[in-house]
Amino acid sequence: MCQNLQLLCAVIRIYFYSLFRRMCGRGPPAEKPNFTILCIGLSKSGKSTLLSVLSGESTENIQSTVGFSIKALMFDDCIVDVKELGGGDHVRPYWDKYFGGAEGVVFVVDSSGTDEDLQLTNNELHKALADPELDNLPLMVLCNYSDKEGAKTKEEMQKILELDLESKSRHWEIHSCTTADRKSIKVAFESFNKRLLDSRKKDEGFSKI
Repeated sequence: MCQNLQLLCAVIRIYFYSLFRRMCGRGPPAEKPNFTILCIGLSKSGKSTLLSVLSGESTENIQSTVGFSIKALMFDDCIVDVKELGGGDHVRPYWDKYFGGAEGVVFVVDSSGTDEDLQLTNNELHKALADPELDNLPLMVLCNYSDKEGAKTKEEMQKILELDLESKSRHWEIHSCTTADRKSIKVAFESFNKRLLDSRKKDEGFSKI
């Protein structure tokens, strides 16, 4: 009997606390928007390490992704589920099998790579963006390893990757970053997240018309 009475009192306290919060405009926090984005790039461009650094995980013993992996990134204004695809020669031909459901594309490139690697990067980037599943989706290019000797600037990478070709079909942005500087990665994602949020609001506005 005593336990039942305590339970009843607890329920009543919770009810009145919830009522008080609603009356004061302090209801439960609104659910954060959730986005699914694609993360692609050649093998050893640093995709897995960048995502691990951003999420605060250890970067020791990181292996190149084979197939795909999914990581949830928590931000103040949204949650981003990143579908990372392996970038090896035997994996890239199957990238398009995983494009469905993406709301944005993150392309990671080793900005200190050889001219041959950068040309291959250009080819793979535009091949992926030409897929109908990725039509009009916002694009963020992360120029990784910007702290390495001989690394290209983001302005140089913009020309090498011919990003201006995408200006009429999608929003794109490019950022330099390094795995040694978490802030550089976070700033880039926060900028991209703002674009994702704006696109979501615009789509919801059209759906109400």
